[in-house]
Amino acid sequence: MALDARLRAISLSSPSAAIWIATALLFLLSFVLAPSTTNPNAILGILPFAALLALAGIGQTLVVQQRGLDLTVAPMITLSAILITKIPNGNDALLPVALTAVAVVAIVAGLISGLAVTRFWITPVVATLGVGALLSGVVLQVTGGAFSGSAAPALDAFAFGKTFGIPNTVIVAVIAVAAVAIVVRNTVIGRWFVAVGANPEAALAAGLPVDRIRVATYVVASLAYAFTGVMLAGFVGTPGLAAGDGYLLATVAAVVLGGTALAGGNGSVVATAGGAIFLTQLSAVATGMGAPAPAQLILEGTIIALGMGLRNVPWHRLRRAAASSGRGPSVDGTPPSSSDGPTHGPGGDRSEAPSSGLAPSRRSAHPANG
Repeated sequence: MALDARLRAISLSSPSAAIWIATALLFLLSFVLAPSTTNPNAILGILPFAALLALAGIGQTLVVQQRGLDLTVAPMITLSAILITKIPNGNDALLPVALTAVAVVAIVAGLISGLAVTRFWITPVVATLGVGALLSGVVLQVTGGAFSGSAAPALDAFAFGKTFGIPNTVIVAVIAVAAVAIVVRNTVIGRWFVAVGANPEAALAAGLPVDRIRVATYVVASLAYAFTGVMLAGFVGTPGLAAGDGYLLATVAAVVLGGTALAGGNGSVVATAGGAIFLTQLSAVATGMGAPAPAQLILEGTIIALGMGLRNVPWHRLRRAAASSGRGPSVDGTPPSSSDGPTHGPGGDRSEAPSSGLAPSRRSAHPANG
């Protein structure tokens, strides 16, 4: 019975709760493996990188909730970082023009991806792969294959600065994540968004604007990547042609770690932010232990594989097995069987049947909540 209670508690808990437990355990383990990564200065040093990953993870989370996978993450971040640097060319007065250009490019890219998926029925991976190739081509056209510009002083000062000792990138990421989470959880549009991702056919039958919601998702996701590129350019000062290359695999890993259902519907940008913190600290620990960059990529790939594998564990069957083993044999020594129907007499009253609390709930039986 104790085993069943533990399994039930795990399966009924939110799938996004596990990432916070894992992150706490990682920091505890960091004290042993790489103590230098746990001092306050080191933590403040990695938080901006986690914040940038969390910003990009917002877009990937929203797309995954709509049963897609966005491959425009890296080229959109790179192009945005290039544009926000090249257009001002060190002149703060031109920053609004550069921001407008970045937003327009992001909206157009998101519209192309969304329309390709909804109007031309191209699978999200192929559609976003094609749009990503277009964005990469624009990067080469704009830069000529080489770029060494620096961010405008105002952007550099803001992205690299702190407010009350907290990095501005972290503050921006917290505000963005909180805003998206509130919209998704507490507004009508957010409920429509979740319904479309969970079951687009049922949502369409209910009269919801399915195609418009899905197109809007890709637009918002593209804007999230573009904003990440802007903040990245300000933070690093001199973004290169590979500025966004490390974000595709990392955003997918953060989404998987955060418990967002790849089948659509359920998801949490807050949990994705937790996944970003986990991955950033894991990378810091690996670096502190002397692991090379390829090993860190292997770690991210392994995390994705483990996250997907754990989702396929039949938790509801384990609960049933634990419930059966917890009841034990009946009075006459034979195991209880529901096919025999209710019996009477000592030990055979209807009250001996398992309570409904041991039956797997619809929520816990769903693979996304396993």
